[in-house]
Amino acid sequence: MEREIAKYSTLMIAIHWLTAILVVVAYLLSEGGEHVRTDPPFWHFVCGLAVLVLVFPRLIARLLGGAPAAQDAGSALLNMAVKLGHGTLYLLLVAVPLTGWYAVSRLGVPVDLFGWTLPPIAAAVKGNIGVIANIHQIGGNAILIFAGMHAAMGLWHQFIRRDHTLERMRP
Repeated sequence: MEREIAKYSTLMIAIHWLTAILVVVAYLLSEGGEHVRTDPPFWHFVCGLAVLVLVFPRLIARLLGGAPAAQDAGSALLNMAVKLGHGTLYLLLVAVPLTGWYAVSRLGVPVDLFGWTLPPIAAAVKGNIGVIANIHQIGGNAILIFAGMHAAMGLWHQFIRRDHTLERMRP
């Protein structure tokens, strides 16, 4: 008899995969430099803002029991690494869109999304917009690195450890 696999809620699964897709699409549509002032990457903004918006229902669903208990990674050090990795991903899911919003505000680029204008969160400047834009770019790279490690570990669990980890996040 096969044991029951503790799965994530349908809402958590949907938000997880939608967020993953949005992060990749936002990254692929990312552009930098001064030309963003004259030709803003609309769909990059849409995807980035969607990632930020999805973090909140994701956290609420998690707090309300939408996530099963973490599987034991095999050692206290690995269990701590899992928590640190997930925490870093959540931090990046908030920080990357916020730093992007800040950078666009400093550029003075109005972000109009389907009839709604995103309010600026910083004053526009004519010259260099500051270190936050660099942090946004570094964060965008970091989120892909951490997400890639997250995916690799899921595959390792599924196919090397054979502990059905990926089945927990399957619809």
